[in-house]
Amino acid sequence: MALRFEAVVVGAGPAGLAAAIVLARAGVEVVIFERGEHPGSKNVMGGVLYRHPTEAVVPGFYREAPLERPVVEQRLWLLTDDAALTLGYKNTVFGAEPYNAFTVLRARFDRWLAAQAVAAGALLINETVVEDLLWEKDRVVGVKTGRAEGDVRADVVIIAEGANSLLTQKAGLKKDGINTNQLAVAVKEIIALPREKIEDRFNLEEGQGCTIELLGDATKGMMGTAFIYTNKDSLSVGVGVLLSSLIRRRLNPNDLLEHLKSHPMIRRLLSGGEIREYQAHLIPEGGYRAIPRLYGNGVLVVGDAAMLVNGIHREGSNLAMTSGLLAAQAVLAAREKGDYSAATLARYRDMLEESFVLQDLKKYQDAPFFFDQNPHFFILYPQLLSRAAREFLTVDNVPKREKQKRIWREITAERSRIQLAGDLYRLWKVMG
Repeated sequence: MALRFEAVVVGAGPAGLAAAIVLARAGVEVVIFERGEHPGSKNVMGGVLYRHPTEAVVPGFYREAPLERPVVEQRLWLLTDDAALTLGYKNTVFGAEPYNAFTVLRARFDRWLAAQAVAAGALLINETVVEDLLWEKDRVVGVKTGRAEGDVRADVVIIAEGANSLLTQKAGLKKDGINTNQLAVAVKEIIALPREKIEDRFNLEEGQGCTIELLGDATKGMMGTAFIYTNKDSLSVGVGVLLSSLIRRRLNPNDLLEHLKSHPMIRRLLSGGEIREYQAHLIPEGGYRAIPRLYGNGVLVVGDAAMLVNGIHREGSNLAMTSGLLAAQAVLAAREKGDYSAATLARYRDMLEESFVLQDLKKYQDAPFFFDQNPHFFILYPQLLSRAAREFLTVDNVPKREKQKRIWREITAERSRIQLAGDLYRLWKVMG
C-alpha cells in the first residue's frame, strides 16, 4: 500500500516550508519532498528576506536564524554606459529590533527553516522528485515520486516547486508550456570580500547591510533589474530580464552579468572579490494576470509556482511566506470540516485577495506589459536624466538659465522618440 499523510508539500522553499511549519504545529501529518540534496541547495533568490511575514511563521526567528545583514539602506541607481543617477534611503532604525529586512544566503537559511518544520513534526525527504499527481476521478489524492514504490497518498497536496511548475500544469490549474513574457531569467554570483571592505565601500557601520537595485544600462535597456546585496563577507550580484527579451535580442544572461560587473560605477565595488558561487533561475514576472488557478480538489499552489512575485517592488520572499501561511490556514479549515474539495479550499484564494499579496499584484497588473512595450523607460530616459544632471552640475561660468535651455533642447530633440507628458501620464496610471 502507498504511504499516507494528511498533507504533502512539494518543494522546500520559503512558501512550502511556511505551509509545513504551520500545519505540523497544528498536529497535521505532513511530508515535504525536496528535489535537492538539502533545502536551499537548488533554491535561488536575490537575497532579501523580510522580517514581518517571516515572523508570522517563526516568531523571533532573527535571534537564531543564519541571517547575513539587516538592511539599513536601500538604493536605486539609473545607469547609462558611464554614469549613475542615484536615489536612496537610509535609516539606522532598520538596524535594530524588530528590523525590517535582512540579506540571506538560501543554502543556509532554507536549511535552518526546514529544521523548524522538522522540529514541529514534519517529515522532510530530500533528493526526491515528485513526477506526477495521483488522482481519483477529478480529485488529487497524492503524488507519484521518482523513488521505488514512491506513491504517497494525502488529503491535500501543496505545490511549491517554483516558477516553471509542471505539477500546476498537471493539476489542470495552468496552461501547458512556458510563456516567455511572464518569466525572467536571473543569474547571480556570490563574490567573497572581507567584511571590513564591504562596510567601507558601501559606507556601512559594522554588521549593517545595504541593497542596490540597478536599472537602465545594467540590463542593456531590457525590462528587468540588476542588484548588489551585501552579505557578511560576500556580495550577491545578479541581473534578471524577461525571457522573451533575451530571446528577441539573442543574448546570453551571463553576458549581461559580465556587462554589469564591468560598468565603471560597479567595478570598484567588486574589486578584489573572489567568485564563490554561480546560480541561475526563473522568476515569475507576469504579475496578477499570470496567476494560475490557485486551488482544486485536494490541491493548492503557493509561492513562485503561483506566480506570486511583485517585481516592481522587489518582493518575493514575503509573498511566498504569506501564501504558504494562508494555504496552511485554508487546509486547517478544510481539515476541521473533513472536506478538501475545491469549494472549501477556495478560501485560500479569498484570503490572498484580502491580504496585501493580491491587492498589491492587482494594483500593478498592467506594469509588466507596459514596461515590456516601452523600453525607452530603460534606455532613453536614463540617458536624458544623466545628460541633464551633467549639464546642470558642470560649473563652467554658463548662466543657469542657459543651462536650463540646453537641457530643454535636449529633451525636445527627442520628440520623435518620446512624448514626455503622455509617458508620464501613462506611467502614473500604471503605477497607481
